[in-house]
Amino acid sequence: MRLPPLPAESWDDHTRAAFRQLLPAARRNPEGAGPAMSVLAHHPELTEAFLGFSVYLLFRSSLPPRIRELAILRVAHRTDCAYEWQHHAGFAATAGLSEADIAAVQNGTAATEFDRVVIDAADELLDKSTLSDHTWTALGEQLSDRQRMDLVFTVGGYSLLAMAFNTFGVTPEHER
Repeated sequence: MRLPPLPAESWDDHTRAAFRQLLPAARRNPEGAGPAMSVLAHHPELTEAFLGFSVYLLFRSSLPPRIRELAILRVAHRTDCAYEWQHHAGFAATAGLSEADIAAVQNGTAATEFDRVVIDAADELLDKSTLSDHTWTALGEQLSDRQRMDLVFTVGGYSLLAMAFNTFGVTPEHER
């Protein structure tokens, strides 16, 4: 791991406060925050700023949870981010994706035609940093303009998080 979790003795009030948007007070510590957040604790100002955006994407976005998790899993797969994949596979199941739906994300297939559009959208954004007119229009058949905007920012936000986790060496619990 390039950047290990911040040691408990280095956590101060400023560090703990950086997590207030995401974690209850009892979890604002190395053990409660978990391995990924404990790595981010090295930079409280950045963590606080990024978590505000991340909390929006995860909890307040206008995207239906199933679509959000489908897009996040595609990003995790395409960026080879094992931590993000493991973490969001559980969220995806809670959001209504079956084991087959989750597995299909990895090979680029989909349970429904619209799932295929979401996967294609994530791929286009990752490959070209834009959506084709065809994909934008296809997304609009089921998503509002705000939801399409949230989809673009979800793919971008989770791509950035995957870059950070992969670079810092954050791995799933079972790989430690």
